[in-house]
Amino acid sequence: MTITAAADGSALGNPGPAGWAWVIDEQLWAAGGWKHATNNQGELKAVLELFRATAHVDEDLLILCDSQYVINSITKWMPGWKKKGWRKSDGKPVLNLELLQELDAAIIGRRYRFEWVRGHVGHPLNEAADLRARSAAEAYQRGGSIPTGPGFPGSLAGNFVSASDHAPGGTTSGSATASPALF
Repeated sequence: MTITAAADGSALGNPGPAGWAWVIDEQLWAAGGWKHATNNQGELKAVLELFRATAHVDEDLLILCDSQYVINSITKWMPGWKKKGWRKSDGKPVLNLELLQELDAAIIGRRYRFEWVRGHVGHPLNEAADLRARSAAEAYQRGGSIPTGPGFPGSLAGNFVSASDHAPGGTTSGSATASPALF
């Protein structure tokens, strides 16, 4: 069996209040975010948390993603960056290093593939992930509670917005609230 999920990120102002989300269906999703981050950080975090949430399941993972940056980072560029000490071809350090290193560890032994989907054109799972990521970013912007979602059954990651969900700048995310109606 293959688990199919969409992963997306959102940043208001880019950088600014930011959110991330992954969605399998209306019962299986998670979201979180930070007070200040970039859209690329949200996109990477969504994929990372999807890998973490499904780490205990021996199933293939199909990740629907509208970010070429995320797909290329993981499937094309990461091996070269690692060989060069996490530096790009121009010798400059790789951006979002911590998230990329966490992703590198999370994908070990996993069976996965990415499928690029065009964002904002009505793809149901991508739209659901986008809405949840944006809702998390907007909650940070207003200082409200964060819609974190039910997560994935049996996941060691548990609820996804916690003291361990640190922003790239070191702030932590907020508390859970009801999910937005999407399906």
